[in-house]
Amino acid sequence: MDLMKIFIVSLLINNIILMRFIALCSYIGMTNDVGQSIGMGTAVTFVTVLATAATWPLYHYVLAPLHIEFLEIVIFILVVASLVQLVEFYLKKNVPGLYAAMGIYLPLITTNCAISAVVFENISLNYTFIQSIVYAVGVSLGYLLAMILLAGVRERMKTSPVPKFLQGTPILFISSSLIGMAFMGFAGLIK
Repeated sequence: MDLMKIFIVSLLINNIILMRFIALCSYIGMTNDVGQSIGMGTAVTFVTVLATAATWPLYHYVLAPLHIEFLEIVIFILVVASLVQLVEFYLKKNVPGLYAAMGIYLPLITTNCAISAVVFENISLNYTFIQSIVYAVGVSLGYLLAMILLAGVRERMKTSPVPKFLQGTPILFISSSLIGMAFMGFAGLIK
């Protein structure tokens, strides 16, 4: 499959949040501020790409040849958890404001279903290593894009006259569904 096609499909057409509804907890929880959204999206991008770079060869050169594919889930989760710890140490030391703002959501990257989905899908889609990396970058940037879009909408909603019965979570889900419907327009982009 063409690398550009993989990238566009994973970024826009099959956006991990807006089209597939994966990773909604961080999507709703970390979009109060555009800066937080960018920080979370960047951390998820970093972990997703590194996890893909680590799990693809691990599966193809260790698990599959030894016929121990049944350990895939445990091994992949350990790899992701280790990478999240590295990100957490880095943020705590170098970007303490973002570290404090992310709070509980930073350790939750370990169990972020977007990252898990990418590493498992790379195996099930039978992508090559390069295709897997492109897919991981596309999904991660799609995640970041969705986070920034909702954060921007939430910034506007702070000064908008939202009816009382829609304030809070209801308007977030309505806004997210409208953004998702806009992304449905990308479906005809690639045949």
